[in-house]
Amino acid sequence: MSKQKVPYKIYLSEEEIPKAWYNVRADMKTDHRPILNPGTLKPMTPEELSPVFCDELVKQELNDKDRFIEIPEDIRNFYKMYRPSPLVRAYCLEEALGTPAKIYYKYEGGNTSGSHKLNSAIAQAYYAKQQGLVGLTTETGAGQWGTALSMACGFLGLDLKVFMVKISAEQKPYRKGVIETFGASVTPSPSNTTQVGRKILESDPDSNGSLGCAISEAVEVAVTTEGYRYALGSVLNQVLLHQSILGMEAKTAFEKIGEYPDIVIGCAGGGSNLGGLMSPFMEEKIVGKDTAPYFIAVEPASCPTLTRGKFAYDFCDTGMVTPLAKMYTLGATFAPSGSHAGGLRYHGMSPILSQLYHDGFIDEARSVVQTDVFKAAEMFAKAEGTLPAPESAHAIHATIEEALKCKETGEEKTILFGLSGTGYFDIGAYMQYNDGTMVDSIPTDEDLQRGFAAIPNVEG
Repeated sequence: MSKQKVPYKIYLSEEEIPKAWYNVRADMKTDHRPILNPGTLKPMTPEELSPVFCDELVKQELNDKDRFIEIPEDIRNFYKMYRPSPLVRAYCLEEALGTPAKIYYKYEGGNTSGSHKLNSAIAQAYYAKQQGLVGLTTETGAGQWGTALSMACGFLGLDLKVFMVKISAEQKPYRKGVIETFGASVTPSPSNTTQVGRKILESDPDSNGSLGCAISEAVEVAVTTEGYRYALGSVLNQVLLHQSILGMEAKTAFEKIGEYPDIVIGCAGGGSNLGGLMSPFMEEKIVGKDTAPYFIAVEPASCPTLTRGKFAYDFCDTGMVTPLAKMYTLGATFAPSGSHAGGLRYHGMSPILSQLYHDGFIDEARSVVQTDVFKAAEMFAKAEGTLPAPESAHAIHATIEEALKCKETGEEKTILFGLSGTGYFDIGAYMQYNDGTMVDSIPTDEDLQRGFAAIPNVEG
């Protein structure tokens, strides 16, 4: 298809917003191992999960049978405030690279949270409201998830308590301001407000915090406060389910223009954006179709979960109070450096994506140092006019690499990547990159071994 025949932005109509989420677990050849009760090492039951999550979300978390789960009409109506999001043809980036590749990106920055996180936030808040709860607790790294959930809770009249990774709270004070604007409270983590936070600070008073630590604090408050439940912005099956709307919309948009991606690329932290974009396309790979794309996951070299982690049962939080999940992990005690891709600083990976990667359905995982990430981010910004979040820029880096390979070989491949959010709260990071003070931090083998040593010895 010639460039003249494909618009820069391919939009769907409101009626084409999916009416059901896609549950990739129902199609997986090998379902991921069940989450375990850390006390009994038995699979978690709905009754054991209900003090932590909303009842309907517990059902979604454990559902491995239903391929599609209906999206309530109230959630679809909320989606219409900012969805469907466009599939964008990156003509200017193609020209800047001089590549025959056709580059598309699914743009999720067109809402106040500035990211894809709102897709799951409104679903989790909706089910909490339906259950008659008072509020939710959560963690946030870079702040996109905290912002999104504060928007959803503010819209539905729910209270929200956010534990924000301390280094991110220091790097991005304006995120705190936006979260508070929607009525939520923000506590830098680790804090002195919880038992687990005080314990972490006793052993490391200068801790920068981590997503695992913030999760521990949020879960503690949720299970000890009447009328509250915990909400997580990534990793969980329910989150990947809600985010499947990304890939479903992208597939429909490609059908409109008679195209289909040869390569699908996503940044990899806990797995929400990566899984949401990939899973509807992954269906073809699972059933063995030759048209299935080549899947690439891109993570920071400072937190190399897929590329250097272990596939093992591990805690999802630093305080070791959550269930055990079979996933690629660096160990629950691993403390990544304070890199600017705060949304990717998580020690583990979604059990669904971990199993798909372990079984070879995700073809490749790459790690990238942050100076290279910001170099790619600035090239994209100059070419396409959108300032990407550091997390999304990991996918941009790999996209540029693949497009340049096409330039060398003359192949006209179609590449899709997820532009999961905007970088307007990351100006400090861009300033550090431009003035040459940004540094790259890569954990040594000894650093990783300290994290691996804390992984429990659980078979499965």
